[in-house]
Amino acid sequence: MWREAIFLWLANHLPQGRIGTRARHEALRWAGLKLSPKVIVMGPVRITPPGTGGQVRIGSRSFLNTNVRFGGKGGVTIGRFAQIAPNVSFETSSHELAFEDGRSRAPVTAPVVVQDHVWIGTGAIILPGVTIGRGAVVAAGAVVVRDVPPKTLVGGVPARILRNVDELTA
Repeated sequence: MWREAIFLWLANHLPQGRIGTRARHEALRWAGLKLSPKVIVMGPVRITPPGTGGQVRIGSRSFLNTNVRFGGKGGVTIGRFAQIAPNVSFETSSHELAFEDGRSRAPVTAPVVVQDHVWIGTGAIILPGVTIGRGAVVAAGAVVVRDVPPKTLVGGVPARILRNVDELTA
């Protein structure tokens, strides 16, 4: 866990630019993240709880902008050619809504999967157990609480399907 903390701190304090981006990639790999070749992380990245960096996998040629958060113990897998905007949050753990009969809230943990060629807009929040289908677009500020079909645009709180991506490119 100390190794993750040290290299995550280093990655988050490197400057922007070609050298900083390359060094950040290596520091994040040393922190335990599973980064494929040619992944660009503009940094900083937040990982909570400590020790869960090894549950983050990012596919080749994906791009993560600044202040991306990976929260929880469920694990996050991001496919190839994904574009992640600033301030996106991947939450893989939560808890039940209310206390029942004085018992504590039971934790809910589930992985998040982002398939290939996905674009996630600024400030989006992806909740536990969600799979975002290939070629989908998540609008800025959306809160994604259920799976997103391939090649669809979703937005809102909670996110809902707005249209088919093919309609946007026709």
